[in-house]
Amino acid sequence: MSTGAIIAIVVAVVVVLAILFLLVPRMRASKRQRQLEGRRHEAAQAHRSEAERRAAEAELAEREAEHARAEARLHEARADLHDEGLADEELTDGDRARDGRRDGLASGDPAGDPRRETTHGTRRA
Repeated sequence: MSTGAIIAIVVAVVVVLAILFLLVPRMRASKRQRQLEGRRHEAAQAHRSEAERRAAEAELAEREAEHARAEARLHEARADLHDEGLADEELTDGDRARDGRRDGLASGDPAGDPRRETTHGTRRA
């Protein structure tokens, strides 16, 4: 082999090695960047899934709270009816059932007549 061919082979090997030394770190950095992007995507997806789950839980809790508020308003309205004396039949129905009477007319009590007028000028239903 001639000296020129050996020099050409050595120069080619040096050039290939130089290219490898320059490209390998960039390829590793590129690989790390792709891995990091994949982990970012996975983390973002996990956070989105958790956010959706918690939003659904919050929606359920809001519906349950609204239901509880509606029940509270119902109880408050019934309390107001009792305060005004408009729900006395609820209180006396239990007494009549225990006494074995269907209505207050059995004892001659006109207060038990559901058709009588109340103190507010309206008839009880």
